[in-house]
Amino acid sequence: MADSATHPDELVFLPLGGCGEIGMNLNAYGYGPAHARRWIIVDIGVTFGGLDTPGVELICADPAYLVGEQIDAVFLTHAHEDHIGAVGLLYPLLRIRAPIYATPFTAELARNKLQERGVDTRLLKTLSLEATVQAGPFSVRYVTLTHSIPEPNALAIETPAGLILHTGDWKIDPEPLIGARTDIEGLTALGDRGVLAMICDSTNVFESGESGSEDTVRKGLIDLIAKQTGAVAVTTFASNVARVSSIIEAAKAADRSVCLVGRSMHRITSAAKAVGILPANLEFVDEAESGFVPRENILYLCTGSQGEQNAALSRIARGDHRHVSLGEEDTVIFSSRLIPGNESQVYGLQNALAEMGIRIITPRMVAEPIHVSGHPCRDELRRMYQWVRPKIAVPVHGERRHIMEHAAYAKSLQIQQAITPRNGSLIRLAPGNAKILDEVPSGRLMLDGGRLVPEGAEGLIERRRLSYSGIILATLSIDESGAVSDGPVIAVKGLSETDGRSADESLGPLEDAATRAVESMKRKDRADDEAVERAVGRALRKACETEFGLRPLIEVIVLRS
Repeated sequence: MADSATHPDELVFLPLGGCGEIGMNLNAYGYGPAHARRWIIVDIGVTFGGLDTPGVELICADPAYLVGEQIDAVFLTHAHEDHIGAVGLLYPLLRIRAPIYATPFTAELARNKLQERGVDTRLLKTLSLEATVQAGPFSVRYVTLTHSIPEPNALAIETPAGLILHTGDWKIDPEPLIGARTDIEGLTALGDRGVLAMICDSTNVFESGESGSEDTVRKGLIDLIAKQTGAVAVTTFASNVARVSSIIEAAKAADRSVCLVGRSMHRITSAAKAVGILPANLEFVDEAESGFVPRENILYLCTGSQGEQNAALSRIARGDHRHVSLGEEDTVIFSSRLIPGNESQVYGLQNALAEMGIRIITPRMVAEPIHVSGHPCRDELRRMYQWVRPKIAVPVHGERRHIMEHAAYAKSLQIQQAITPRNGSLIRLAPGNAKILDEVPSGRLMLDGGRLVPEGAEGLIERRRLSYSGIILATLSIDESGAVSDGPVIAVKGLSETDGRSADESLGPLEDAATRAVESMKRKDRADDEAVERAVGRALRKACETEFGLRPLIEVIVLRS
């Protein structure tokens, strides 16, 4: 407890990831006086690199603000990568030995993340569904929800200052196929007790109605797959085990054997078998044997619905998959949504498949649903607010436009207060009215090969420039008297002649500009390597912009002879 009125106990919420983007979730709750708060962390996820981050596959929130704080526990709500993908990467940076709690399926996948990064897996504690954990001043109970992955949970977080509901990702699916239905009774009971704040998923706030049920998708897939001739490939999110199960059922009904294609498909189905979500005796055709199955009797269940370059479906489309090939009279079904930002990748993949004579079927092309979202639309949000009745709405898991719209919608549902956080917003939930107290340091860490580096790392900036404009290397040798004994010799990467060859003849003006730059220097000034590098670099930059219209990286190497 606080020792005086000058150091009051406060309940604060701090999102470091997931506010301003969909993904990369990292949330923290703190209780106590500002100088001695106790914390819990909820989810430690990743987002994925793109064309603007060449060489970077994974991106995660920077937890630096929490380093050195008293962290009593880490809680994982469910097993999607944007909620658990960075647990092995970031846990060592926090320099703690706090336990990591998860339900069985999530724990099975999180354990692999920890092992990959050398984190002691004994820290991972597997909980039964609806378990309660005491962590410092926080009592945390898992509440069953439905989503597009097994065992999604909200967290009912009891504190001395009030009760919080952290929803994680969710929807209201009346027939989820795998797992229990949403615990409406439990959510309503929380509302009856009085909920101070609800921290809630904003992904589909612009979508009217409801997201739909996996049960309708199963029926749609059974009907659609039964009509196909030739080989069939279905791509979906591997983590949606209910969808995977439905595709397996649809294949069985159409007398097709299933071949899993892609590491994630194997990893997720293995985890689901290990915890009893899928039958342990469920068998699949090996990729290497799939070519011996008649085309009308095979179904390939593939990763790559978002056009990921290294995923199974992209490799099939390029014709460089070791075992699986598709062609005319075959069909690829996309049982997935197109995530904003992935348009060019997905359309490029679909065009490549079409070029091969493959028929492509997407959810918009068929009358019956073959995909539903895992996130709540407006009618589901309305129902959740009616059950929980929080005093404060705190939208998370969305871009800025999602969070602002969610806050406005919550207020239209008579919620007293709505806070619109950004990553780094330190929000006081109690005592008094909710308020953003401060904007603390936040940012992103990039997994660059085997190292985590800040998003502004010079190497990443240089690599981005290399991907846009190439590089010029200039080498010259200067003797003790300051005379140029050799060079400048110019080499380039990433520049082209008009006929498509790597730049060669066009380098003459660059060599002339570099030579003039050195010759115009006084001999005594040539003794300073940095002065030579600056002079030659400026000349090359100007000449390259004139000759090629580009501003590449320039590296000048001065040798002393």
